[in-house]
Amino acid sequence: MAGGEDSPRKSSGVVLAIDAGTTGVRTRAVFSDGRASISDYREFTQHYPQPGWVEHDAEEIWQAVRATMQTVCRHIDEPIAAIGITNQRETVVAIDRRSGAPLQRAIVWQDRRTAQRCDALTDHLPAVRATTGLVLDPYFSGSKVEWLLRNTEVADNPNLAFATIDAFLIHRLTGGGSFATDVTNASRTMLFDIRSLQWSAEMCDMFGVDRAMLPEVVPSSGRIGATVSDGHIPAGIPVSGVAGDQQAALFGQACFTPGSAKNTYGTGSFVLLNVGTTCPEPTTGMLTTVAWKLGAGPAVYALEGAIFVTGAAVQWLRDGLNIIDESREIGPLAETVPDAGGVVVVPAFAGLGSPWWDPYARGAIFGITRGTRRAHIARAVVESMVFQTRDVIDAMTRASGVPIRDLRVDGGAAVMNLMLQMQSDQLGVDVVRPTELETTAIGAAYLAGLAEGVWGSTDEIASRWELERRFSPRNADRDAAHAQWLRAVERSRDWISH
Repeated sequence: MAGGEDSPRKSSGVVLAIDAGTTGVRTRAVFSDGRASISDYREFTQHYPQPGWVEHDAEEIWQAVRATMQTVCRHIDEPIAAIGITNQRETVVAIDRRSGAPLQRAIVWQDRRTAQRCDALTDHLPAVRATTGLVLDPYFSGSKVEWLLRNTEVADNPNLAFATIDAFLIHRLTGGGSFATDVTNASRTMLFDIRSLQWSAEMCDMFGVDRAMLPEVVPSSGRIGATVSDGHIPAGIPVSGVAGDQQAALFGQACFTPGSAKNTYGTGSFVLLNVGTTCPEPTTGMLTTVAWKLGAGPAVYALEGAIFVTGAAVQWLRDGLNIIDESREIGPLAETVPDAGGVVVVPAFAGLGSPWWDPYARGAIFGITRGTRRAHIARAVVESMVFQTRDVIDAMTRASGVPIRDLRVDGGAAVMNLMLQMQSDQLGVDVVRPTELETTAIGAAYLAGLAEGVWGSTDEIASRWELERRFSPRNADRDAAHAQWLRAVERSRDWISH
């Protein structure tokens, strides 16, 4: 529903947002009158059965959703108008469509097990680009679904279905009454035609996927179903908003006009640029994705640059190297040295995403000397977030011909003033941080609330966005350090045999 259009009758002023991320689930109550949100968070287990493989137990994700919803609902004494869902994208799980039970662990977006299969499909790249807006990379869902069909026993189940995480949660929340995904999540599967907004027969045939096994595709804002109580979740709450996490963040950042852009610094980082309602032609190094679709309105499209590892590199410093005890320590530690002392960290733990698209790259640390301390490595990790974002935005600007006016930022690492100042220096534009950094959950709430009349228009939503701090570029030599970074990236590429 665009600003200025007639809106539904005003509804109850609280919306639940379920944010099912890569490492945990947060349920958040968002109030239309500006009251402080209520939220609860639970982490879930990361499984690494082989090098390059990443899996999740979808049932554990569901239990985290139930637990966090129950905790939040205990603190709400008014009717809940709607539920909005946002989720890790590209992750896929085989389920029994009748019961909703997972048949195997979910294969996570970071998983690289299908890299060679994607290589073998290179001749199909032009069709993949034209139809889906994506590239042939194991990041996306299509080759994961094919792998499950070929290498597990899921095909023996007569009720087999394949679900993105949002579709899995919708099925469970509605007691099987609805099995649906929205256009944003569908656009990340490599099985979806982003122009016709339907499952693509050509892409499904290429991966051997029966379209009957896939969820119904619905708008990002609009009623999908209603909850069924299981003793933990209240019954009858409309499920009315869905978007992949990065599209939800774009919506939550109120990037409603073409040319507006955001970057979310999460497990990975994702730069999205709103390009309007006309689907652009394939763009070198960038992805074309559906940003959202509000009810019966037209789809809005975005260019996207996907960086696989940013916050995950901080977790690696914490859990893998024990350089820090808590993630929040990285900023203060990095500030104890004036620079990285010549150290460059390329965090290609899961290959490189935009604009390189190299699944065979691997992480590397360059420039270590006897004088290197843990603070230098910490600062080099912070710099890697900054340089990867510049690589994406440089490529995006070259491809679109449209310079980014400024960059709205969110996500956990966006609290680091040092990083955002360096980001502004490297981009040469202002970097703006809102008061609300959890824009992924906020975006999901807005999408659901629009459908149920909690908010009347995108103009009303845009009026809620508030600036916390603006970082402007300083007179810094931004190109020398970036050139050193590019040398390091080149050395990390094509590292493992294939």
